[in-house]
Amino acid sequence: MCSLINRYLFVSVGGCVLAVVTMGVYSALLFASTFVFMLLVCSVDPGCIHSWVFGIQMLWQTFWHLLIQYREYYLHEPVSIRLFLAVSSLMLLTQRITSVSLDLQEERAVLPPDASPHRKRWVLLLPLSSYVLNFTTLLGGPLCSYSQFVSLIEGISLSPPPNPLGVVSLKVMQVLLLEWVRYCLVYCMQHHASDPSNSGVLCGVLWLWGLAAVLRIRYYSHWRISECLNNAAGFGFWADFSGNSPNWSGLSDGDLWTIETSSRVSEFARRWNATTASWLRRLVFLRCKTFPLLMTFGFSVWWHGLHLGHFVGFLGWAAAVKADYQIHRYLHPKLTSTWRKLLYTCISWINTQMIITCVVVAVELRDMSGLRLLSVTYLGLFPLFNIILLFILLSSKTTH
Repeated sequence: MCSLINRYLFVSVGGCVLAVVTMGVYSALLFASTFVFMLLVCSVDPGCIHSWVFGIQMLWQTFWHLLIQYREYYLHEPVSIRLFLAVSSLMLLTQRITSVSLDLQEERAVLPPDASPHRKRWVLLLPLSSYVLNFTTLLGGPLCSYSQFVSLIEGISLSPPPNPLGVVSLKVMQVLLLEWVRYCLVYCMQHHASDPSNSGVLCGVLWLWGLAAVLRIRYYSHWRISECLNNAAGFGFWADFSGNSPNWSGLSDGDLWTIETSSRVSEFARRWNATTASWLRRLVFLRCKTFPLLMTFGFSVWWHGLHLGHFVGFLGWAAAVKADYQIHRYLHPKLTSTWRKLLYTCISWINTQMIITCVVVAVELRDMSGLRLLSVTYLGLFPLFNIILLFILLSSKTTH
């Protein structure tokens, strides 16, 4: 069994090697952020460290996002896939270091008060660097809290998790199944309606829904692969003292069935990319006194890269979530019979699928091409209808 220091070194060195191999020279983006973060931890008072970490990290990340846009849209130069990968990892690193800075500010992670400088460097900086550069989360989520990470690394020799081979094998099979479904969807879309603008309204809507489903399945596969890597390293195990089988779902961004059966836009927003949603809730929603929902989705636009499709997609999603709350509050008391509740659930599920389709197409395509697709297929009318209904309900509420 490796010593505690060797375990931390293995995790952090593995992350450094993975970064250099996959990102090349652009791995310096991550190393620079980590170095500055360590300097701030050692020099800034814990009571105000979050403001410094948040400001510097978001400025650094935004600089690279805007540089990519400048090279893509103004210079029309091809952007290296390694740079895209580095900036994507930089976004995940932002999640981890801002989570730690909040922990320090809220005294959930306390610096050792009476440790010598040499011991403080090992006790504090080595776990932090291992957490930030952890090879299991460097290229993908889910987001693990710093306290969970430390408790697992330090307690792995005391209560090691069971063998995850069976769970990892099952999740690998799920990834293969998801990729097969995605292949079938792509095949059907290519051979039945290659141009949604020239087909009927219903065919165009179904084609665009299929495109959004293909894009979402990529996320589900990526999340499952990330879970496999974390589980193989011993992360994500929940001890079950009731005698049931071991639960390896402690770290998960969500599964297809749970998310796609959501019948409300607000439910979908909470379940989609669950650890990131929890991070946004803690970082923005719970800390904003005015318009917390709008500020949360607005920050998501900033964090994702400030593309035109991000503005339209995320702000439209925020309006749809707000409308969902108002519509449910208005209609729920009127659903007195079972068939009314069933009808409302079905209509609400269809509306949720159409809203999420608009969001995914706008966000993933990023530029005007996604917005043109939404306009030619009339699918963009769904979020517009929700926004109009929101204003009607709000105006009727103020008049009464």
